[in-house]
Amino acid sequence: MASVLIPLAKGFEELEAVALIDVMRRGGIEVRVAFIEDELHHGRVVVGANGIGVQADVSLKTVITDDFDMMVLPGGWGGTYALAENARVIELLQEFKAKKVVGAMCAAPFALKKAGVLGESYTCYPDAKDEIDYPGYRDDVKVVTDGNVMTSQGPGTAVCFGLAIVKRLVGEESMLAVKEGMLLDYC
Repeated sequence: MASVLIPLAKGFEELEAVALIDVMRRGGIEVRVAFIEDELHHGRVVVGANGIGVQADVSLKTVITDDFDMMVLPGGWGGTYALAENARVIELLQEFKAKKVVGAMCAAPFALKKAGVLGESYTCYPDAKDEIDYPGYRDDVKVVTDGNVMTSQGPGTAVCFGLAIVKRLVGEESMLAVKEGMLLDYC
């Protein structure tokens, strides 16, 4: 079974994280949510940009790269900045890019750039491109795949991004079954 790691930090974009988790799990992917130890205030609950808490499964410091096929970062500037400043996140992004797949959406390609793993072609939230300040930005598609790096634009593209991940890790048949089951006529 394919497995994906989603690290969350305070201020993450809840719609993106929950949509990604939901779509990938529907597609048969095991999704593990990781928390950054120094940010927790209520057990393993990480609070997003809009005050919604998400229960994490595992501490980021206990994550082993070989246990996963991909690492995906949801956006939200608060969470993105915290992830981009976390040495363990940067280390994991570099390990995943070398052997597996990394993904980020909205503002989170900023963390990929900080780790030195952003692809030559990427997308992000339009207002984030100036801060990311990296050539290769595309605004003509919802999801960009550049080798082992996948990126997407923002909250409204989270379901499409999840489907693209399902297609990559599980296959087109599973992706189409999820898409049909969710009554999607876009992506």
